[in-house]
Amino acid sequence: MVNDRTLLTIKLAELPDDFGAIVAIRKTVFQIEQGVETALEFDGKDDEAIHWLAYLGARPVGTARVRFLDQSVAKLERLAVLPKARGQGIGTQIMQTAIAFLSQKNISEIRIHAQEPVKEFYEQLGFVSEGDRFYEANIPHFKMSKRLESISGRK
Repeated sequence: MVNDRTLLTIKLAELPDDFGAIVAIRKTVFQIEQGVETALEFDGKDDEAIHWLAYLGARPVGTARVRFLDQSVAKLERLAVLPKARGQGIGTQIMQTAIAFLSQKNISEIRIHAQEPVKEFYEQLGFVSEGDRFYEANIPHFKMSKRLESISGRK
């Protein structure tokens, strides 16, 4: 879906060097576009997370982070793609990259809090809704999870 003339690259972010790009994307999407408060968006958990950055050419356009809740469960959070870069499959490719990475780490379950307007996006990636709608940062969300088969064959 990405324009062939513009190369999409997704890489593991290197902190603290790449954190400025991550902040810029998340500020644009979550704070400016959605009105999320700074203290909620930047919750002090970024240092314990693994982050991905998506680039169109040399321009950072998307990000996501993963935190490990225990040895077999990870929480994927803060998936964001800049408005001008949406509709090109970048969010899907970030998610597929993160899912593949977690499969190699023998993670058996990924959890997310999906905003209601993008719940179907996560369902298309194999996530299943758990429970009722709830509000986080005044935005309706659903708890969702995806079971992974690790490279060792464990489910």
